Amino acid sequence: MLELPALVLICVTIFGYLNHKFLRLPLTVGLVIIALVSGLSLVLLDGLFPSMKVSDIVSGWLDEIDFNRTLMNGMLSFLLFAGALHVDLAGLIKAKFQVSLLATVGVLISTVINGTCFYYISSAFGYNLDYLYCLIFGVIVSPTDPVAVLALLKRLKVPKRLESMIGGESLFNDGVAVVVFSVLLTIAFGSSTGHSHGNMGANAIVGLFLKEAFGGALLGLIGGYVTFILMKNIDDYVIEVVATLALVTGAYSIALSLHISGPIAMVIAGVFIGNTGKKFAMSEKTREHLTDFWHLIDEILNAALFILIGFQVIVLSSDSTVLFISILAVFVAVLARYVAVSIPLIFLSTILAKERGEIIILTWAGLKGGISIALALSLPDMEIKPIIVTAAYAVVVFSILIQGLTIERVINRARDL
Repeated sequence: MLELPALVLICVTIFGYLNHKFLRLPLTVGLVIIALVSGLSLVLLDGLFPSMKVSDIVSGWLDEIDFNRTLMNGMLSFLLFAGALHVDLAGLIKAKFQVSLLATVGVLISTVINGTCFYYISSAFGYNLDYLYCLIFGVIVSPTDPVAVLALLKRLKVPKRLESMIGGESLFNDGVAVVVFSVLLTIAFGSSTGHSHGNMGANAIVGLFLKEAFGGALLGLIGGYVTFILMKNIDDYVIEVVATLALVTGAYSIALSLHISGPIAMVIAGVFIGNTGKKFAMSEKTREHLTDFWHLIDEILNAALFILIGFQVIVLSSDSTVLFISILAVFVAVLARYVAVSIPLIFLSTILAKERGEIIILTWAGLKGGISIALALSLPDMEIKPIIVTAAYAVVVFSILIQGLTIERVINRARDL
């Protein structure tokens, strides 16, 4: 029962030590690089000494981890709540139009561009994928990952308004993307996350989308308010910290049962507790303990998640054609992100002031992460799944390693333009 968590935590400790002593990179980037190199070394070792079957053993361990269940139904609730606790509500309200359009229209634009290009690229290499499956790939690589993005913002000096836009979008667009993914999966396979709709009409699709999105927001608001009332009437930091844990686990479980968006519920609840709750319902001592507790939860789960992402290289397709499709998908993902950011912000520029270089900064700061990997791995077993998983992995690794390591330089140059 404890073998896999123990293995992951041992890897986090050893790889974190190596990164601290030698690489000195941001922790998430360093962990992905070391885990990626370790995974590739195991594959190479297996090629040189096939009788050892080392990569098969590690692959078996990874297969025991239901990545979708572990992240989407477990870690994500804690990570999103922890991230939302630090969002400045005043800044988020000021950037509400940008965040709203980027997290909705931007996700849909990116989904269509990524999906359509993936359809034609795969066709050019002899893979006749259904367009709907390509759209599913499109939404898998569209959300920016709040874990990666918020970790990035901790170490960069970004103007407050841009920071609110980047952080707010990363927290909300993954919730929207999960809803869109769920809807597309329901259309493609007849059932998803408990739904049984078969062939759905436009009204049913819109209804399902609204139910998941607005139902999640309402649940987060109700759960956050109930927790706020409880915390306001006591002054015991132990009980108050436990109350936030109960909020996260309870509200997310209810969201799963009602088939509404758990990620959106966590963001709304986290923003509410992190602003109204901290200001009106907590003593200074409780604020300190609550902040430290959720910061530690965030860092530990964050590190474990990126270790798992790095090791996923072992289970990817080694077909050279699939690898080439994946490389092209990386370039398309960056282009799709640029267009998905540009259209909403250019539309809003007629009524709202712009920061210098904000389109370039938002494009390059849109890091992908564990959510994309989890969505890809959650697909039903089918012939085309290795293609989608490998391409999604390539997009995520490029995002974390290349964009993550160069974003500071890009921000400085974009603001000098």
